[in-house]
Order: sequence, then structure tokens, then C-alpha cells
Amino acid sequence: MSDLKLLLLPPTLNVLLVLIGLMLGLRRLLGALLAMLGLIGLLALATPLASHALRQGLEPYPVPMPSQLETAQAIVILGGGRDYDAPEFDWGDAPANATWRRLAYGAHLHRSVELPILVSGGRVHDEHSAEASLMAAALREVFDVPVRWLEGESRNTAENARFSAEMLLAADISHVALVSQAWHLPRAVAEFEAAGMTVIPAPTQFASPPPQGWHAWIPRAYHLNQSTRALNEWLGRAWIALRDRLPL
Repeated sequence: MSDLKLLLLPPTLNVLLVLIGLMLGLRRLLGALLAMLGLIGLLALATPLASHALRQGLEPYPVPMPSQLETAQAIVILGGGRDYDAPEFDWGDAPANATWRRLAYGAHLHRSVELPILVSGGRVHDEHSAEASLMAAALREVFDVPVRWLEGESRNTAENARFSAEMLLAADISHVALVSQAWHLPRAVAEFEAAGMTVIPAPTQFASPPPQGWHAWIPRAYHLNQSTRALNEWLGRAWIALRDRLPL
């Protein structure tokens, strides 16, 4: 699924459409339409208006109220990627920007409710340390916040949920505040609930509204990245819906 997904997301999908169009020949109607669709789609997805529209539909959860957090027994912070060979830190690699945002909000919640923290994130390459260890180092050294559990075997959101739930349920913990980006939480909540957890969504980094006027239509690489992330989540949610309907 992960390899197929790369072909269904921009910019790879757009490039494939253009290449197929060129192979068919621009003089042919189908080839010209595919090439135009690839190029126009790429430009449209790079606009602030499109990226905001795609992300906004993924953000149903508001920031949790203090009364909601009273039932939580732990805070779970999901990994969101890593930067390799980060020279400014002593850990070798470092959390990616998306992960830093999750860690900052998780540390903020910890200071508010004083709940123990689990960080979840594995490794893509065996020669690198688990993402969870980088997250724990960042919480300890940058935010002065302790981590009780490190889940360092997961490679995707479904494994985040399954492996984290195993550790927490063994500690008699079933109610958690789950921290991730607002656009990622619907899929993450579904996976954690499927793993037997009761989840209080704790979203961060909501989509910013597009600028006014013609600036909303100017393509930028940043917004293409945001659109790609949003489409990845929509594909993930579609896969979960399909999986839940398939016979066992």
C-alpha cells in the first residue's frame, strides 16, 4: 500500500500524467488532456486556497477542554518524521518540524495535567536510532519533560496504535490524550480506538486560512507539500473505511 500510495500523490501523480500524455502524443486529444490535467493539477494543489480546503475537512476535533482531560491516564505523542544528521544537536538525527510541534504541545499538556508521556515512533533504516528515542531526548533536554514509555518499533500510524496500546494496556492504562497534527488525528484516533484505547484527541497545528485576494491563488512549494499531506490522509481514511468493510 505504501509504494502504491506514492504513485497516487502529487507531484508523482502529476508527473506520470504529463509523461503519459507525452507518450500518447500531444496532438491526440487524450494525450493533451492528460498533460494539461497533470500540469494544472500541480499548480492548483500548490495554491493556499486548495491546500487549506483539503486540510480543513480533516480537522474535526477542537482543542480539548480541561474537563475532558480529567479522564485521561496518559499522554501519547506520535512521531511525525525525522531530520537526518542534524549537526545542531548531539543526538545525530533530530525530530522533523512536524514532530517538534507535537512535542511542544505534548509538553504543554503535561505541565497542565501532569500525566505520564508515551512517545511513539520507529525507524526507517536500521542504522538509525528509533524516532521515539529522539523525541524523548528532545522532551528531556529542550522541554525538561520526562518520558515514561518509548515505543520504538512502529513504522506507520496503525503500528503506532497497536504497539502503544500493548504497552499501555499492560500498565492498566486505557484512556489517553493523543497528540498529533489536527489533520492527522482522525486517522490516528480511529487506529487507536481499533486497538482498544479510549482516546481524547489533542490536536495541534491547525490549517491557517488562505490570504485575501489574489494571493490565495499564487502557487508555492509549501502549499503543495501541505496539499500532499492532506491527500495522504484522505487516502489513509479511505483505506481504513475499505478495510473495515472487508470480510475477515
